[in-house]
Amino acid sequence: MIPSIGSAAPPDLIIPSRLGEFVQFSQEMELTSVIPSVSPRVRRGLLTLVMASAATAASAQTVPPAPAPAAPPITVSTEPTAPIGPVRRISIDDAVTMALQQNVSLQVQKMSPGISELDIVQAYGSWLPALTGQLRFQSLEQPVATILQSGADNFKQDQFVGNFGVEQFLPTGGSYSLGYQASRTKNNNQFATLNPNTQGNLTFSFTQPLLQSRGIDNTRQQILVSKNNLAVSEMQFRNTVVSTIRDVKNAYWDLVVAQSALAVQRQTLELSRQTLGDNRKRVEVGTMAPIDIVQAEAEVAGNEENVIIGEQTVAQAQDRLRALILDPRTAEFWTTTFEPADPPSLGTSPVDVDAAVQKAISGRLDLQQARKQLESNDIRLRFFKNQALPEITANIDYGLAGIGGTVIDRQGGGLEPGQGIPTSSIGYSEVLRDVLGFSFPTWTASVNFRYPIGRNANRVNVERQQLQNDQNLLQLRDLERQVVQQVRDLARQVNTNLRRVSSTQAARALAERRLEAEQKKFGVGLSTTFNVLQAQRDLAEARNNEQRAILDFEKSRVDFEASQEASISGAGAGSLTLNGGTTGTGAVGTTTGAARTGAAGANNGATGGQQFR
Repeated sequence: MIPSIGSAAPPDLIIPSRLGEFVQFSQEMELTSVIPSVSPRVRRGLLTLVMASAATAASAQTVPPAPAPAAPPITVSTEPTAPIGPVRRISIDDAVTMALQQNVSLQVQKMSPGISELDIVQAYGSWLPALTGQLRFQSLEQPVATILQSGADNFKQDQFVGNFGVEQFLPTGGSYSLGYQASRTKNNNQFATLNPNTQGNLTFSFTQPLLQSRGIDNTRQQILVSKNNLAVSEMQFRNTVVSTIRDVKNAYWDLVVAQSALAVQRQTLELSRQTLGDNRKRVEVGTMAPIDIVQAEAEVAGNEENVIIGEQTVAQAQDRLRALILDPRTAEFWTTTFEPADPPSLGTSPVDVDAAVQKAISGRLDLQQARKQLESNDIRLRFFKNQALPEITANIDYGLAGIGGTVIDRQGGGLEPGQGIPTSSIGYSEVLRDVLGFSFPTWTASVNFRYPIGRNANRVNVERQQLQNDQNLLQLRDLERQVVQQVRDLARQVNTNLRRVSSTQAARALAERRLEAEQKKFGVGLSTTFNVLQAQRDLAEARNNEQRAILDFEKSRVDFEASQEASISGAGAGSLTLNGGTTGTGAVGTTTGAARTGAAGANNGATGGQQFR
């Protein structure tokens, strides 16, 4: 049976909403006589037909299956989790001190100056005197070629020789050698008057370059260059110290801001949960539609995700800091939790750019290294110019001799000396007396000359080194320009980020007041859940923007201080993710909604330095 208008519909009959709208429309037509040309009976008949069709369609509909039960929600706590290991409360100065004592990279670089110092010691070793010596025995037997050599069919001789001496290269480029040789010889020569005979010879030789290798030679060049290399190695170690301190400070501020950002995300989660609870109470008392709870629940779920990501960011910041300031061999290396004791210090006046530039130009380590490299190149050029000079060498040789042995008296004469009879002996003491008494001196003085004609290798080396020196000088000038540009950029970032902090703090305070106003309006029914949630999102974003600005300021100040002492790589690099946004070290950015675009960092070409040959 089709119910008439005004009668109650059966409970199992579902009447679409559009049917009720049509009934209301038809009644209005009857009251206002909008269609007077149609009689009331016809209109009631049409209405009955439409209601019958709608009831048939409704009865044909099947009841939709019950939705699957939702997975139990993951509860995210708004309170900090308890650490699993020891907690160390440290200031930024404590972190720097721990890094200087335990950082592995510093310990590695600390060994480099010692290695470079050994190069100097090795170069000086070329001037140390050297002792020489030899013991030699020779037994000789050969056929005779003349009757004067031996009266037998073959010639036999046994000889024992011993010598010792000292030789040394001098810092003047010259060299000397002093030696003594003693020998004993016995043979079957029938004409020998001393057999066996003993000899002593004292020799001295001195060589001194007069042009080439006189002012500088290869050894002196190596010593001078090694000293410069030692200075460069010490500068590199100091550069590593400055870079490590910079990394530690940046990691410290990363941890500070990551923990602050996590606290902000937990506050935002707590606000969204409070709003969800208030909405549920309003639904229970009938002052709010149930559909409004879905929006609040979605906001809570999104904020829970932000808290989870924030906890991961804090854990990563803890790992970066501990890797810089703790020794990996420490038993509680991975379980130690650091609690920063120093808050960001924002009471800083704008930096003095001109003073910072002058300090960087005069004392920055990469510039000092480049200048030391130029000094080494000048030393090489000086050496090559010296090697292009004519080679003139003065030599002096001086010798003293003495001889002794058994005196043989021959009875015959001429070519038949006859049988030899030992008559007397000259002892070795007599030999030494002759030597030390300068009885039989021999000396020689000579000057040697050599000069290659044409464009030889030494002249080519001079031309090549001169071009390299000119090239490196231009590179140094370009490096100075890049250093100035980098310091100016970093100083500008410090001043800009300081102003950004003030601006974002004001924006955060206004966002808090706006949320408070929306909550009051919502309490008296003058606002909606959407407006309250939007105000909460705006407050969370304003707080994150404030944290980004503080982090950018602290990191840009760290980079600015480090750039005056050493080369820094990646100025403006490094990132910390805060609730979907990314902030660069010292970057200056603008915010549009939840997106943040960082400005370009300083010219990294200045940090990489130049390759000086």
